[in-house]
Amino acid sequence: MKLAELFPEGGRGIIGTSDAGGVVNQAVFAIPHVIDEETVAWGFTEGRSIANLRLNPHASYLYLAPTRGYSGWRLTLTLKQVTEEGELLERIKEQAAQSSGTMAGAAVKQVAYFKVDEVRPLM
Repeated sequence: MKLAELFPEGGRGIIGTSDAGGVVNQAVFAIPHVIDEETVAWGFTEGRSIANLRLNPHASYLYLAPTRGYSGWRLTLTLKQVTEEGELLERIKEQAAQSSGTMAGAAVKQVAYFKVDEVRPLM
């Protein structure tokens, strides 16, 4: 199955990160922006998730499909790069402002791109 086909209903999921010492953080995120068959991206504020990723590039994303009961996906991820400018960042800021308010859009400061190391079903 292609990455773009994993999230047809939209929705949200949880990104798990940990710092260099293994202290875990989890945060709710929208579905990823699928860049290609190996790469996904999300917008990030200056919070614990991005701080952890700067120390430890490994993360996971758990997606629960909103219309299919307990089905969804678990993605194992490795951070590739973080950008603080560009078309995708502007698009993410606009989407965040529309869905969650102007302050939410302004809080998004960077886009993190991840290599998808593994995709597994939720159940």
